[in-house]
Amino acid sequence: MSPITTHVLDTAKGKPGAGIKVTLDKKVGPEFKNIAFGSTNSDGRVKALLSDDYKLESGVYRISFDTGEYYKNLGEKCFYPEASIVFEVENGSEHFHVPLLISGYGYSTYRGS
Repeated sequence: MSPITTHVLDTAKGKPGAGIKVTLDKKVGPEFKNIAFGSTNSDGRVKALLSDDYKLESGVYRISFDTGEYYKNLGEKCFYPEASIVFEVENGSEHFHVPLLISGYGYSTYRGS
């Protein structure tokens, strides 16, 4: 399993957020460097954001979701064209699940299991 996983739920529709582009970056010095990308599947999940054998290091990471394109493809407007979550990994041997709950005019997240 990827050491960092995610899924997206569209709470306004009560359905998974399918087809959302996701990028994962790691902070290196003052800037973020892209380390992975993918798209959510029909269940709103990215199965292999990082490879199973990826050596996760401690540090600050950012996971970003292209919510603007998702809502555009649905023919709907949204207030947040991108949702980015910055989080810190202290112990790289742990698994980090970073879900996103969206609607056209809000989003929230939490550390999942």
